[in-house]
Amino acid sequence: MKTDIEIAQEAKIQHISAIARKLGLGEEDIEYYGKYKAKIEPSALEGRAERGKLILVTAITPTPAGEGKTTTTVGLADGLSRLGKKTVVALREPSLGPVFGIKGGAAGGGYAQIVPMEDINLHFTGDFHAVGAANNLLAAMLDNHIFQGNELGIDPERIVWKRCVDMNDRQLRYVEDGLGGPKSGVPRKDGFDITVASEVMAILCLATSLEDLKARLARIVVAYNREGKPVTAGDLKAAGAMAVLLKDAIKPNLVQTLEGTPALVHGGPFANIAHGCNSVVATKAALKLGDYVVTEAGFGADLGAEKFFDIKCRMAGLKPAAVVVVATVRALKMHGGGAKTELGREDLSALERGLPNLVRHLSNIKNVYGLPAVVAVNRFPTDTDAEIALVIEKCKALGCNVALSTVWAEGGKGGEALAREVLRLTEEKGAFRFAYDETLHIKEKINAIVTKVYGGKGARFSPEAEEEIARLEALGFGKTPVCIAKTQYSFSDDAEKLGAPEDFFVTVRSCKISAGAGFVVALTGNIMTMPGLPKEPAAVHIDIDESGKITGLF
Repeated sequence: MKTDIEIAQEAKIQHISAIARKLGLGEEDIEYYGKYKAKIEPSALEGRAERGKLILVTAITPTPAGEGKTTTTVGLADGLSRLGKKTVVALREPSLGPVFGIKGGAAGGGYAQIVPMEDINLHFTGDFHAVGAANNLLAAMLDNHIFQGNELGIDPERIVWKRCVDMNDRQLRYVEDGLGGPKSGVPRKDGFDITVASEVMAILCLATSLEDLKARLARIVVAYNREGKPVTAGDLKAAGAMAVLLKDAIKPNLVQTLEGTPALVHGGPFANIAHGCNSVVATKAALKLGDYVVTEAGFGADLGAEKFFDIKCRMAGLKPAAVVVVATVRALKMHGGGAKTELGREDLSALERGLPNLVRHLSNIKNVYGLPAVVAVNRFPTDTDAEIALVIEKCKALGCNVALSTVWAEGGKGGEALAREVLRLTEEKGAFRFAYDETLHIKEKINAIVTKVYGGKGARFSPEAEEEIARLEALGFGKTPVCIAKTQYSFSDDAEKLGAPEDFFVTVRSCKISAGAGFVVALTGNIMTMPGLPKEPAAVHIDIDESGKITGLF
């Protein structure tokens, strides 16, 4: 059996100019990054209407058995293209953290991939490095301001801005810097986030233009002064220089699927610790260039989809036409208590116990957000007809159809059945709505997500969180969406609670404002904004030979 990278390396990739022509873009509309990658110039999109229909691909709560959300997204887009529809994929860029850590690449799999997969997974067009540079420039200017006399009266004990690096490095979570004497800075406690958790990444993905980007950067709160008032990047006069570093990064990246469907891959916030969606700029560009746009949101629907709806769609004025919820029989059996080593044998009992996880996600899409949905079962050879029939039965009870997907093995051909159902759903008139009103108090919004989306009893707040929320509301930051950072492995904030747990509370340990992004971040449970590497990182299997051929990259 060929690996993903072997399939990608054997593919005959079209020159990116040919992909651009499919979208009605000429040589003057794109900026080449080699033969197979390009950035789209903003001028190419001026005056075009957003005519496409937006399709979101989300999933059940992830497990080690895998769900195949990105693979399904790519295969669905290729399936729509095979049916003669002008389709564009809109995806996030992979972070180097998971690539070298535990998850591997994020370009799809099998015969449903975006290419060139090595480039996409490794550096790509440099967007993440630009985000890290802008983030760390702000950190350097902040510390330099204090070193040079602290005219703004910044309280060194109330600095909230961290440095970042696009790598899983737990050693950098908590550090002390500025050591080495008077000429080496002001000693203080500090820390690093992974780049995809940086507010700069969130801003890049929510900004609608270079002008909007610069305005958002200026609003970033980096610290508080001795009177308790916020100090911003604008106060430090850093926004202009940060925007200069991001001037190319804000342009959407154009690549392709193995079957030549255009793909815009841009931005990459994690969905467990950030808002988990590709950029607004890329999504809106895709809606202008295609008739159908297939996008995805990270992790399960309780994280990525919730933030896609309640943050991205709210801010950008987007209205999805249909939702695909990806599931595998294997993962559902794990949610039902099945052992990973036993997933290859039929186990209707474990599947029955695990199905409530899928049912809750489906119910949220239909009843909380008012959108039509279809379940895509990413079928494995070991799935039995009886197991598939049980999944179909439960979904039918909720008024949702099920489409079997074999895109990993068959590419777009294996996604045609799903594509036909999606086309049918896009003709329905949904009543899209949000899970909460953004004018509610912060605690009310968090409780709305916990009760309506997670299925819990409510949220509990640490004394620190209570104090921070009161301060944020007093400063006028309360009327924004909330971005909850929690484990991706459960509806709750406890990764061990699989399936569809009930009667639980989510503990909010701290809150902070991402004023430039435009939302409040609530950190729950033991979630970390800087992941660590596993005992055996994926990096140990990645290599390159003398000819430049990469191996081990998924």
